[in-house]
Amino acid sequence: MALALALAFSPAAGLVLGEEPALRLRAVAVGPGAAEAPLAIELTRWSTEAERSPLLAALSAPPPAPPAAQAAGARAAGRGGRAGRIGRGGRGGAPQGPLARLTAAVKAAPTLGFIWGDGVTGYSIKYAWRRPSSDGGSERIVLITDRRLGGHAPDSAPAAGAAPDAEFTLIELHLDAKGAGEGKTSLTTNVVVDAAAQTLALDAYASAPVLLKVTP
Repeated sequence: MALALALAFSPAAGLVLGEEPALRLRAVAVGPGAAEAPLAIELTRWSTEAERSPLLAALSAPPPAPPAAQAAGARAAGRGGRAGRIGRGGRGGAPQGPLARLTAAVKAAPTLGFIWGDGVTGYSIKYAWRRPSSDGGSERIVLITDRRLGGHAPDSAPAAGAAPDAEFTLIELHLDAKGAGEGKTSLTTNVVVDAAAQTLALDAYASAPVLLKVTP
């Protein structure tokens, strides 16, 4: 999926002043298959640490089981008892994968803002994180919507390289001090946990294709 957006970035983005939104962007999609209607991104507030935690935990690897639990599981499997079986009734069920857990966590998160396509079609923003650089010369922003961008279109399909089961879209923007920069999305790139920054992010951001062009 080829997609590029020219974004008008508000100088006050990221700041909450009275009733003003925390972030406001206007976007125009260009390129093959791009929507004709402009996109309007308006964020009421940023996610709190407590709101981010369930999403980070959903994608993180579960901690290893204690040795006692591992030994008990091995004994049950060796006996072939009911505790070690899923059985025909499927009571045990297969555990959810990381992507399914993250999708559920995104759905359960509070709505922090919206991305509007044509004034009618909207995407709820469920995750919003930002971090300025130490010298204040740049800013990194991560947003996650509850649905796949473009998912309202009947003929829409996941882009090559994107996780096929992802119903959400992660948008990562890298902006300079003037509010200009680039953005990339999970429509073509997998989502990972950036442990150092304690946020969800795009895998190998530097090598991912640029899908968003941001201008002040």
